[in-house]
Amino acid sequence: MNQPMMSLCRRSLLQAVGTTLLTAPAYPVRAATSWPNDRPVRVIVPFTPGGSTDILARAMAQRLSEELGQTFVVENRGGAGGTIGTEMVARAPADGYTLLMGHIGTLAVNPALYTNLSFDTVTSFQPIALVAVVPNILVVNPKVVDVRDAAGLIEFAKRRPGVLTYGSGGNGSAAHIAMVAFNTAAGIEMTHVPYKGTGPMMNDLVAGQIALTMTGGPPALPPVRSGLVRALGVSSPQRLATAPEIPTIAETGLPGFDAVQWYGLAGPAGMPRKIIGQLNAQCVRILQEPALKSRLEAEGARFSPGSPEDFAALIGSERARWGALIRQANVQAD
Repeated sequence: MNQPMMSLCRRSLLQAVGTTLLTAPAYPVRAATSWPNDRPVRVIVPFTPGGSTDILARAMAQRLSEELGQTFVVENRGGAGGTIGTEMVARAPADGYTLLMGHIGTLAVNPALYTNLSFDTVTSFQPIALVAVVPNILVVNPKVVDVRDAAGLIEFAKRRPGVLTYGSGGNGSAAHIAMVAFNTAAGIEMTHVPYKGTGPMMNDLVAGQIALTMTGGPPALPPVRSGLVRALGVSSPQRLATAPEIPTIAETGLPGFDAVQWYGLAGPAGMPRKIIGQLNAQCVRILQEPALKSRLEAEGARFSPGSPEDFAALIGSERARWGALIRQANVQAD
């Protein structure tokens, strides 16, 4: 392999976003009567640069800057599974000048992993808009485990409990929780190998150091298309429009299986309703732009813009769902 998988994955999605921003429709800038004229708006990404959360935040920040005539500045505040940056937003003034690019991990999973959080992901935040849903893809190194679908993987794992190793970007990461859901539903046992990021994990998967993973389209699809790993199934109820040849896990081994990642914009609780409505309307409009949709859908993302209330309902239901699974499986954070 000529270069690290992490660079390949990041470059693929960054190129997609970069091309989109260059070709996005030039809508006229609308001056707000007050917010956000006072000063730039901070968009906190609670992870290091280069991941899916960061890339989506930068795409949205640039288009919001263009639409609202004020700079939206992305700030990366990673650490502690995303809790450090998330706490910053929870403690910020609710004036619309500090926002969070939230994620299934920070808003739904972490409350069950970290028992000493100083904030509550339901009451401390104001959901604004769901930005993207990213199905996970179950991928294997065929040189380590030569199976063709989810049913074959489950059969193999049942014959050899604990032998297969699966990687993730860390204990409690989205990939880890998705694999816990898969193993629990299938009644199988595999050995978890946590990494400090998805990039290093994908490098080891390609090299055959681990057998499999279940991660989002941006890191999974490039090596699948290059023939370096094999896709067994998509974790959403529907197949990917851009990779229809990959069946769903529900079709090929676990009926009803559904474990996707999602990303959305939120702010501190108590934000003025006028600002919430203004931001939501702009996000919905941006996410309907054909250039942005087509470029990021090529990487496996799906867009489901809706109301703040829709996003709040998703956060609440996902927190209950994944919290129950984490407690049942006794998943521990780093």
